Amino acid sequence: MASAAPTRATIYRMVMPEHTCPYGLKAKDLLRRQGYEVEDHWLRTREETDAFKAKHGVKTTPQTFIGGERIGGYDDLRRFFGKTVRDPKAVTYRPVIAVFAMTALMALAANYAAFGTPVTVRAGEWFIAFSMCVLAMLKLQNVESFSSMFLNYDLLAKRWVPYSYIYPYAEGLAGVLMAAGALTWLSVPVALVIGAIGAVSVIKAVYVDKRELKCACVGGESNVPLGFLSLTENVMMVAMAIWMIAAPVALSMAH
Repeated sequence: MASAAPTRATIYRMVMPEHTCPYGLKAKDLLRRQGYEVEDHWLRTREETDAFKAKHGVKTTPQTFIGGERIGGYDDLRRFFGKTVRDPKAVTYRPVIAVFAMTALMALAANYAAFGTPVTVRAGEWFIAFSMCVLAMLKLQNVESFSSMFLNYDLLAKRWVPYSYIYPYAEGLAGVLMAAGALTWLSVPVALVIGAIGAVSVIKAVYVDKRELKCACVGGESNVPLGFLSLTENVMMVAMAIWMIAAPVALSMAH
């Protein structure tokens, strides 16, 4: 356990003209926040860095020493202070939750700017449309990676591979048109088709076949598990499509 009293630590980190190690900065900041005085040693060249690694038998920098004992790199330092260390392979819903939280705030802000109040039916429509746009953007950052993960479970993509490349563009197009309230004759069927196929695919893979897969909803490099929140994306698209058909009909009947 680390002492609660302020003490002194020594850190060796890469600080070169073309590269400053971000983990070195994080380690230095963590030490200072824990009350340590930091003796900061810069490794200014690749040769100096390699010599340091060879001397101490380590593969990475930064390296922190406290009381003459080598603690290790940034993750080791976090463990030393009893802090959590993120597992890069661990599954998490955080990316999906972050998308929905931000698009909800965007919808409320847009609604306030347009109507002077954050909450109207239009805010709900914008929330779904903005969510579709952001999710499509995340997929479009690396369509090849998205398509590879998508092919693990989407029923139509498995039968017709080009669909795995078309999907993010279709989702983005439908989202933009729905946000604008334009060309509903195009946005509604697109959202209805891709949303329905996606929902059925997720239900089959997760709840029928009981497969443990990663969801491509926020791109092909995420660790989001395929499941309920993944299904939400597709259900929202279907609900939005049905709403955009039903709302004008209900309004016309009311008059």
